[in-house]
Amino acid sequence: MAASAEEEKPKAEGGARARPGSAALHAQLKGIAKSYPAAEGHGLVHALGPLDLDLYAGKFMAVVGPSGCGKTTLLETIAGLTAPSAGTVAFEGREVKGRVPEGVGVVFQEDACLPWLSVWDNIAFGLRRAGAAAEDIRARVDYAVSFMGLGSFAGTYPAQLSGGMRQRVCIARTLVLETRLILLDEPFGALDQQTRLLMGDELLRLWRETKATILLITHAIDEAVMLADRVGVMSARPGRFIELVETGWPQARDSRIVEEEAFGRLAAHVWSKLRGESMKALGREDDGGAGGRP
Repeated sequence: MAASAEEEKPKAEGGARARPGSAALHAQLKGIAKSYPAAEGHGLVHALGPLDLDLYAGKFMAVVGPSGCGKTTLLETIAGLTAPSAGTVAFEGREVKGRVPEGVGVVFQEDACLPWLSVWDNIAFGLRRAGAAAEDIRARVDYAVSFMGLGSFAGTYPAQLSGGMRQRVCIARTLVLETRLILLDEPFGALDQQTRLLMGDELLRLWRETKATILLITHAIDEAVMLADRVGVMSARPGRFIELVETGWPQARDSRIVEEEAFGRLAAHVWSKLRGESMKALGREDDGGAGGRP
């Protein structure tokens, strides 16, 4: 898969307002900030923002940043799982307040499989809670089981599955709800590197098949650059976007994109923006890249 000369250049946007192509606006954050109470007598911890962000329909965005910069808080704010201290979030033109909107699915790093249910019943759980008709549940779950390559394990229980397979179950549970915006918080963080690459391929296939909008939170720069159309680089706390980088990859891509020279340049570009912020998060000064040299 060869990248064009234009695709090979890191494309850095100056702010979060740029619009990729002609895609429709799907979700929008304006002036989002989040503060938490600190220990008694120490005021508030300013965790996130203020920041703006536009998510476009059918696009794949990844967010990287130092530990503690508010990446998960950002995702939970979009999902309606936590209320911002300031600013507004809208999904498909409606303000998000206090609950996960219909059409939004969330997949977390932690194994969320219910151990007493089989793979099939785990995937059907959300549909049953929503009161879907039995015939509809059967059709959607059978499709998701097949799509995620779980057909031989439909009657198996989570304890009998590998970590990667359990995450496939969690993603399938989101898929059957016909979500239009999928939010993923480090979904492959506990997996080995080879499995992560292959799960990335599965995620890209899901994205192309469903045409959903995806926001992925990850610590892994290579994962972000491989998977996303656009990578948001966040600062140390309080987290803000310091750059949005367009990868320029074709939609029909998979993990073999890491073989491209452009992949290495993009990953290096993202790290060049992130390194100093990561050092700040550790309480250290940026040494200008001289660390470790004689």
